[in-house]
Amino acid sequence: MSEIPRRIERIAFVASQTREAEAARARLIQRYGAVDEDAADVIVALGGDGLMLQTLHRFRDQGVPIYGMHRGSVGFLMNTFREDDLRERIAAASHVVIHPLMMEAVDAHGERFSAPAINEVSLLRQTYQAAKLRISIDGKVRLEELICDGMLVATPAGSTAYNLSAHGPIMPLGTALLALTPISPFRPRRWRGALIPDRATIHVTVLEADKRPVSAVADHQEVRDIVEVSARLDNTSSIDMLFDPDHGLDERILREQFIY
Repeated sequence: MSEIPRRIERIAFVASQTREAEAARARLIQRYGAVDEDAADVIVALGGDGLMLQTLHRFRDQGVPIYGMHRGSVGFLMNTFREDDLRERIAAASHVVIHPLMMEAVDAHGERFSAPAINEVSLLRQTYQAAKLRISIDGKVRLEELICDGMLVATPAGSTAYNLSAHGPIMPLGTALLALTPISPFRPRRWRGALIPDRATIHVTVLEADKRPVSAVADHQEVRDIVEVSARLDNTSSIDMLFDPDHGLDERILREQFIY
C-alpha cells in the first residue's frame, strides 16, 4: 500500500439494487455531482462485497481506482459509509493493486472457457456424488486423487472469503502465495490443503466426470460439467482499490486472524 496523488474532481457512483444503496447514491450525487463512468477519475461503489467484486471486474485494466463504501450485507472490501468529506477521504486513501487469477476450463463437450477471479477459483460437486479430483502443480501430479465436495484456489485478497469459511489459511497482501484449500475432504482424510507459489499453475483433472459432475466458478462466473481446469495469477492484469488509511485491506486481513 502507498499513498499516491490523484485527481478526484470527477466522480462516478455505482450502487447495488437495494433501497439503502440507491438512496445513498442519490444523496451523494446531489452533494458532489457525478460524471459518466468512462469520464471518471474515481469510481465510488455503494453496496456490499458482492457489488464491489462486480465493480472490480467491470473496471479491470481501465486504470480507474475503485473506492467502496458499505451499504450492503458483508463489507470486508468496503470503507465505512460517510457522506461528509468524500473528496478528502479519497485523496488521503491508500492504494492497493490487486492481480486476478485467470481460470481456464474445459467442459465435457470440449468447449473452452476463460474467466478472471479476484477472490478465488472454486470447483464444486454438482450432485450428491462426491467429486474426485487430481491436482497437478506446474505439470507434476501432487495429489493423485482427492475425494471431496470441492476445492478452492484463493488469492491473498480472497483468503478471508470462501477460503476462510473452508478453513483455509489467511494470507496477508503481498504474500507471493496462493491457497489450495479442499472443501469437506473425505480422502486423503488428513490433507488440509497447501500453499503454492503464486507463479505456479494449478491444474485440476476431474476423475469420473460423467458419474461425478463438477462445476468451476471464477468469483461469480460458473462453468458446468467441466473435465479440467487450470488457474494461475495474471500479473499482466490489475485492479486499483482505495482504502481509508486507518482501515486498509492489510489491517483488515491482519485483524481477521485474531477474531475467535
